[in-house]
Amino acid sequence: MFLKKIKPFLYLGIFYLLISLIIRTVFFFHPITTASFEFFEVIKVLLVGLVNDIFVFVLASTILALYFLFLSNSKYKKPYGYIIFGALVLFFLYIWLIPNNIFKQYGGSVTEIALAFVGIKTFFFGLMLFLPTQRIKIRNVLYFITLLLYVLVIIFNGVSEYFFYNEFGVRYNFIAVDYLIYTNEVIGNIMESYPVVPLFSGIMIVTLAITWFIYKKTKDELLELPDFKQKMVLLGTFIVLCALSSLAIPSLMQLKSDNVFADEIEANGLPKFYWAFTHNELDYFQFYSQINQQQAEKNFLSQYPQQTLSRNIVAEQPEVKKNVVLISIESLSADFMEHYGNTQKITPFLDSLANKSLMLTNLYATGNRTVRGLEALTLCIPPTAGESIIKRNDNKNKFTTGSVFKSKGYDVKFLYGGYSYFDNMQDFFGGNGYGIVDRNNFKPEEITFANVWGVADEDMARKAIQVMNAEAKSGKPFFNHWMTVSNHRPFTYPDGRIDIPGTSKSREGGVKYTDYSLKLFFDMAKKQEWYKNTVFVIIADHCASSAGKTELPMDKYRIPAMIFSEGFIQPQKFDKLMSQIDVMPTLFGLLNFSYQSKFLGQDVFTKEFQPKAYIATYQDLGFVKDDRLTIISPVKKAKQYSLELEKSDLAPEFKLYYNEKLLKSTDQKLVDDAISAYQSTSYWLKTKQLNR
Repeated sequence: MFLKKIKPFLYLGIFYLLISLIIRTVFFFHPITTASFEFFEVIKVLLVGLVNDIFVFVLASTILALYFLFLSNSKYKKPYGYIIFGALVLFFLYIWLIPNNIFKQYGGSVTEIALAFVGIKTFFFGLMLFLPTQRIKIRNVLYFITLLLYVLVIIFNGVSEYFFYNEFGVRYNFIAVDYLIYTNEVIGNIMESYPVVPLFSGIMIVTLAITWFIYKKTKDELLELPDFKQKMVLLGTFIVLCALSSLAIPSLMQLKSDNVFADEIEANGLPKFYWAFTHNELDYFQFYSQINQQQAEKNFLSQYPQQTLSRNIVAEQPEVKKNVVLISIESLSADFMEHYGNTQKITPFLDSLANKSLMLTNLYATGNRTVRGLEALTLCIPPTAGESIIKRNDNKNKFTTGSVFKSKGYDVKFLYGGYSYFDNMQDFFGGNGYGIVDRNNFKPEEITFANVWGVADEDMARKAIQVMNAEAKSGKPFFNHWMTVSNHRPFTYPDGRIDIPGTSKSREGGVKYTDYSLKLFFDMAKKQEWYKNTVFVIIADHCASSAGKTELPMDKYRIPAMIFSEGFIQPQKFDKLMSQIDVMPTLFGLLNFSYQSKFLGQDVFTKEFQPKAYIATYQDLGFVKDDRLTIISPVKKAKQYSLELEKSDLAPEFKLYYNEKLLKSTDQKLVDDAISAYQSTSYWLKTKQLNR
């Protein structure tokens, strides 16, 4: 009985192993595989690969195991069938009709996916409940669809692994994870690069043929379902196999040889994809162009008066120990502000504050996610390939803006309206000496509105005032870094605050509500004794979107930034090109701080400052200087664009849009400068030289 009941697993497993063997054989003979293999080495690669594939398939068949576990005739008997059906209908109605249900709070297409899944489940359960004579046929249809999805995924994964190896010469890594994030760009690239219609037509034909074969061979096993005791025996056996597989796969991944191609061919792409997803790193030294390490460091450090990584910053004037509040605003593109040409009047407060501030008009974010902005403002280093340092394991004891303030006797905190475990923020800021105030610190009566991302910005504004009042009473100066949350999908916020309803779920509403909350914060701050002794730094973490005509569209990285302090910072506009990583070193310069620095950003008011910016995705690393955008990418690619501002009626310092023209030949010095910056930063992180 047991052997018959696992026939679907055996057929699918054999098919998966066959596809994997074909892929490995193709990799052996692929032109990109430049290594040679001895006979016994080939045998070893195939055997280790086979074991890898068996363990991976065991884990991948979990969904199929759950599908068979819940196959039952008894659940359709009275009254259980009607109770289950009623519960499914109610759940469907909850998703469809309740305005602020948990799926709608999350935003995006989550609601539609949940509605479709529960709707289909409810529909087929109803058919099998009310049409008992057709139950076998309906179950067979669902079984065929289940097999079809498995076969399709196996074939599609095999094709994907081939194309990935064809481009990079390795199994899945963080670039594959990146492909999931930048779906539009990747699909566009596939559409332009491959014969999509014949390719997908072929995949579907093979998928249908294989599915029909397995279905015909195994469908009779659904006529007699195992009883509860038999299911428990099968389930127990499967759990043991899953546990064994979970232990074996990481051990197999540790097997290394002198032949890198042998290691890649014997590996399985799915565990490597999972490892890349959880480790979030892309090794610069494996995938990017390099120059001599000493020369790279010399090139990069030449911008500083002391051409060493650790430098003595000595102020000519006495230190000014003012409180500092750094507010990084979620997704605030420069083009939301009236200064940069927006006519919707959605940032009235920020536009008015900019006129009273030191406004940094030509500033670029390093990345396109919150963790990148937090990294740039906290570590003041160029972005590195892969995921932000905040989400890596080695993210603690770094040299940070907080550590400089702490050395001056400041109370240092990170304020966030959501739960700070999200995006690893708690681990990063806590591991670097910051106190943390997040949603866990709110009493129920302090929350007027919240969504999946956290409490509304106005609630965080009130909490921030409360925290700062307590800090001020201690007699110590304070540095607080507040990260806002409301300008984020689903863009919900309390009604009655602005002229755009909170139920409209519009980006413009999210921006305007954040602007309203910041005005509320400043109105409250002005009434506090510590206000006139405080410097406020207001800056976006990144832009609202990063998609454009090129890999790195300049306008999608341009962010507003201002430094404000009544009676201390004189209103002016600084219009030289600069990076997000320059903001805090500039602030320390304004405060006349003397300190030992490992920051890679510069004080823009020093005579040594070199106008430049770093902008990047997870894999494309950009360097902007001298009206050129240089991009270095895997695998050891480099390209360069000329940058020409588009015509507009705006003042030169607020013009946003560039024509990015790909150059046939590159300025090698700028390419070397880009490589020097990113290679040196990656090396210093790897060797822990950027730690405290």
